Parts: sequence; C-alpha cells; structure tokens
Amino acid sequence: MIKSKKIINFLFFFALLGTVPAVAQTQPMQPQQQQKIEVNDAELQKFAKAYQQMRMVNQEAQKKMMALVKEEGFEIKRFNEIHKASLDPNKEIEMTEEEKEMHADVVEDLGDMQKEFQEKMEEVIEEQGLSLKRYEQLAMALRSDRELQQRLQNLMQG
Repeated sequence: MIKSKKIINFLFFFALLGTVPAVAQTQPMQPQQQQKIEVNDAELQKFAKAYQQMRMVNQEAQKKMMALVKEEGFEIKRFNEIHKASLDPNKEIEMTEEEKEMHADVVEDLGDMQKEFQEKMEEVIEEQGLSLKRYEQLAMALRSDRELQQRLQNLMQG
C-alpha cells in the first residue's frame, strides 16, 4: 500500500494500547530533512477536519479491539503486557500455552480489523480533499513546527 500505512499502524496500535497520540506521528525525520513547508489555512483546516474524524474512527476501533480481546478471554492489561513483550525481542514474559495461542488468535483477528479501519481512515483523509502523501507531510511538519502546531490548535478550538 502507501507510506501512510505507518501513520495508520501507529494510530491503530496506540488505540489498542489506549494511548492515542495528540497528533498523528510517523518515523522521526533526520534534522537535515526537516524543512518548513508552506501550508495555507484552507489546507490546515482540511487536515484538522480529517484528524478530528480520524480520532472518532480511532475511538470506534479501540472499542471494537477491546471487545475482541475480551471476547477471546483476555483482560486488556494482560493482553497488552503479552503484546508489548511480543514486539520487543529483548523482553521475555511468562505466559501459558493457552495465553500464547489466544494472543496469536487475537493478533490475527486484529490484523483483519486493522485493514477495515485503515481503509476508513484513508477515506476520511481523501474526503477532506487531501492526498495521503500530503496528510503525512503535514503530520510530519506538525511534529517540529511550533507555529504550525499553534495554527492547528487555534483552528481546532475555534
């Protein structure tokens, strides 16, 4: 798919862990790559609307993911412990064979869900008249450009 998958994956797994970030983030840019981009108010408004709608999609995703984890017999906290450990090759965690199988089943089901939510988020971005690439550029710029952050915050509050 497109590089925007990083943003979608980032939002998806933070929703699962219950900590949705304030602004969508991607991989950190190297200092020499960081450059100020021109963004007019209309484009920033589109970003703000897309971001707000994506937060709603993310909340819906979080509810569905938590329900799935519970349906499989996990407590959210225990699933998150096992999942974090599974993502870190340097971390080991004690778990039963049953937990290991349950975790694998949940992760597979979450992967299927992720495709649905990813498509929905891409739709939201495009419905606002932004390309996925431009949305990603704006999200990256917002990580380091305080003036742009302030403009976005003012648009979202007003």
